[in-house]
Amino acid sequence: MVGFYPKNLNIYELSLIHKSAMKKNKLGKMVNNERLEFLGDAILGAIVAQELYSKYPYVNEGFLTKTRSKIVNRAFLNETANKIGLNKLIISQSKISLEKTNIPGDALEALIGAIFVDGGYQKCRKFILKKILIPFVNLNEITNKDSNYKSLLIEWGQKNKKDIQFITDEIPGTLHHVPLFVSSVEVEQIVFGRGEGTSKKESQQNAAMEALQNVSLRKNNSK
Repeated sequence: MVGFYPKNLNIYELSLIHKSAMKKNKLGKMVNNERLEFLGDAILGAIVAQELYSKYPYVNEGFLTKTRSKIVNRAFLNETANKIGLNKLIISQSKISLEKTNIPGDALEALIGAIFVDGGYQKCRKFILKKILIPFVNLNEITNKDSNYKSLLIEWGQKNKKDIQFITDEIPGTLHHVPLFVSSVEVEQIVFGRGEGTSKKESQQNAAMEALQNVSLRKNNSK
């Protein structure tokens, strides 16, 4: 499940022990997965933040924070834990069905904490990317829900003293079709993005989104 052979199996076993089923360790102390959950929560947040910071180099802190909160939330973690089969491994004496609790998501964070302790940051990052972000997170879908790409692009242009121009054409609809709007966005008179939509706003948002992606690609290629 973790993608590598663990060095310390005990810490992975501990990551699956809910407080309702805590047991004594070798020192005679009662233990559960809450400490590992605390650690995993911090590591997961840091790695998601790192990925967003790299993917969206020109957006502000508010956008990054909002996007991270949409990924690192309890409902998503619970669902992901169930999808990878972690819920079947949890040791719990809770009388409530696990599907109706946050226990699976808590265990996933604890598992991340265990991977960090056992394998270090890079193995932990690889697990989060391969097992969580890549298969279960659609960043375009998440950011498209309420992101104002046009404002982000204009903000970037003002910050970098670049002239931004939106050009929109309307293609009239026929009797059975709504009009189609086609927009392009120019940065210093060079087309950086194009987009279509059933409204002027939608087409410009799509054009701005493509422009931001191209701005990011050009920056990375110039390094």
